[in-house]
Amino acid sequence: MDRAMEPAVLESKLSESETKFLWVFGYGSLCYKPGFEFNKAILGFVNGFQRRFWQGNVTHRGTKEQPGRVATLIEDSDGVVHGVAYAISGEAAIPYLNHRECQQGGYIAKIVDFHSEKGECFKVMIYVACPANEHWLGDSEIDDIAGEIISSKGPSGHNVEYLIRLAEFMRLHFPGKHDAHLFSLEDRVLALVKENQMCLDTLMGSGEGCITFIRRANSRETSPTQDRRNGRQDTFEGTTEGSSSRLRCLNI
Repeated sequence: MDRAMEPAVLESKLSESETKFLWVFGYGSLCYKPGFEFNKAILGFVNGFQRRFWQGNVTHRGTKEQPGRVATLIEDSDGVVHGVAYAISGEAAIPYLNHRECQQGGYIAKIVDFHSEKGECFKVMIYVACPANEHWLGDSEIDDIAGEIISSKGPSGHNVEYLIRLAEFMRLHFPGKHDAHLFSLEDRVLALVKENQMCLDTLMGSGEGCITFIRRANSRETSPTQDRRNGRQDTFEGTTEGSSSRLRCLNI
């Protein structure tokens, strides 16, 4: 599936001075559509959690009448969740995230250890939904969650898009790291889309503001399009659609 995502910056190494940045961990839509300015982005993981589609959303991927399902982190001592750590840039980034995640989304902020693919460890801020928040939907059968996802859409697009883009990101950048909940849900949603004769391209929308990552070293020699076509993934760089170096503040 060609989503026409534009390339964006992703590094593989952290300098000593950059440990002083405020880092935010993205494990949901932040992976492919952060919506804020950042100085650097690094692939890696956090321990002690599992990713689950247990949080409801009524502002971006659903409505009050038909809430969407979005990802949150559930504590699990044996769990590992892969994603992207962003070094925050710009005074508006944290207020924007707090408004979107906490005030609108029902999440709370926590500080945890992040482990990069290169073996580095540093602190990141994560946003986690708690069961007490008003949008919490909680656990349910995969079939039931999938049914809610194919029925939900909001101002930022269809709930199917949220799920599929996240699954594609994880499969591309973390090959061999199987997220059973995410991929089982993706399989069931795609089956329901087919059964209900829904148009997947329409559900996926235009992809405006979405990003993907390419290898920095290769980008000096080839174009981003060539890098993506050749499947090169290591140290990454690029831009979002309509921007040469920084991300716009978008609803997700």
